[in-house]
Amino acid sequence: MLLAATLAATPADAGFRSPESLVRNVYAHYGKGSAELSGGLPRDAETTRQFFDPSLRAAWSAPHDQPYDFLVQSPTWRLGAISIAILRKQFDRTYVTVTFDNQGRAVVLNFIVVNGPEGWVISDVESPHDSLRLFLAQFKR
Repeated sequence: MLLAATLAATPADAGFRSPESLVRNVYAHYGKGSAELSGGLPRDAETTRQFFDPSLRAAWSAPHDQPYDFLVQSPTWRLGAISIAILRKQFDRTYVTVTFDNQGRAVVLNFIVVNGPEGWVISDVESPHDSLRLFLAQFKR
């Protein structure tokens, strides 16, 4: 009983144990199946705290009028197989490349993740033309 309570309060509750695990869990929200795992990455406080570093949390959870979901580069999705690879480790950041097919269109994103006291969290995500931070700032209400 004490072990379960200790595990429930570990720092990994906020972030994840590895960069790959973090990214895999992002895309677990873009599947087909249960409603809570099919609507994209939620913007509620708990999810935001678990997935994003403190400097990005407010931007992710703020109301948005964005034309599409940046994490799949489309307003809708039907994702094919997802490939996750560590691109490079640089100082306190790790760059993780993610490739997948979304409705017949190839998508490549680079997640910039950091390992803080809460575990691995997202610092930013880069597409070939934009970054998640800039995208969210642009479409914020």
